[in-house]
Order: sequence, then C-alpha cells, then structure tokens
Amino acid sequence: MVKSAPVCKSESIGEYVEDVISSLPPDERIIELSEFLEAFGDSSRIKILLALSKHELCTCDISAITGLSVSAVSHQLRVLRDKKIVKYRRDGRNVFYSLDDEHVAAILETAMKHIRERR
Repeated sequence: MVKSAPVCKSESIGEYVEDVISSLPPDERIIELSEFLEAFGDSSRIKILLALSKHELCTCDISAITGLSVSAVSHQLRVLRDKKIVKYRRDGRNVFYSLDDEHVAAILETAMKHIRERR
C-alpha cells in the first residue's frame, strides 16, 4: 500500500484563508458564473461573438461570416441569448443581433490579449 503525502505540512490554516472565504460570492453566484463562462467554451460561439463585437448582424450575415449553416447559427444564438451574452432587435421581418453589453466585449478583448501574450 502506498501512503499519500500530506497536502499541507502545517496543521493550522493560514490567516488569509478566512479572508478569502469571506470574500467569495455565494455558491449560487459561482454556479451562475460557471454557466455564463461555459457559453464561451465553444469555437462556433466565439466566432459569432467576435463577429458581433465588430458589428450588429442578422443570422444570414453571421452564417456567411462564420461558414455555419443558418440553422447552426440560430442554435448558437439561442444559447448565447439564454446566457444574456447577446441581445436582438427586430426591424420588420429581420432580426439583428449584437453583444448584450460592453462587458461581453471586454471579456472577449481580455481573453484575446491573454492568448496573444502567451505566445
């Protein structure tokens, strides 16, 4: 039988641990954040979001830009709408999509900076 090494060598918890614990949001908020970020975990959705960060677009425009079928774009937009990452507006029979707010654009921009700097 192999004994596992203890994770911590100290029996006492660091004084900062209580501060960290008290600063964390409630579990419900953490789950909400996890579900929000999960929507960014698909390359098709990321491509759609990057396109929408440049301009408000209709489903057909997004399809032409991304190379996805209109049906696939509609499905991904539904996911993004449900997570309140994109919003839409109707103009007659047309529906135009855009990023929900500047926070979504900032998340994309920050993530792209992080990726570029890792190279």
